[in-house]
Amino acid sequence: MSSTKFDKAVEIVQGLPKEGPIQPSQDDKLYFYARYKQATIGDVNTNRPGMMDFVGKAKWDAWNGIKGKSKDDAMKEYVERLLEVLKKVDNEESKNHCAEIDAA
Repeated sequence: MSSTKFDKAVEIVQGLPKEGPIQPSQDDKLYFYARYKQATIGDVNTNRPGMMDFVGKAKWDAWNGIKGKSKDDAMKEYVERLLEVLKKVDNEESKNHCAEIDAA
């Protein structure tokens, strides 16, 4: 997996409007988060957040759940999942995003 495709995919995910037509599910968001962290940092390197930090715990658990995954595998899975999400929407914007990733 080229880091260029990964970088383009990250740019697309981070640029999605909160109320736009392309809305990844909560599971998708955790999936992207975990693979982004694994690809850019590696294995989880912080303590699990406290009992009342539900969002932080969910993110930490998702990231910790893929401990040991290689940077390349994490990048590849991130891009593949984004393409799946975009293809489900099947509108002009999603097709343009797919083309941008393919061209990267």
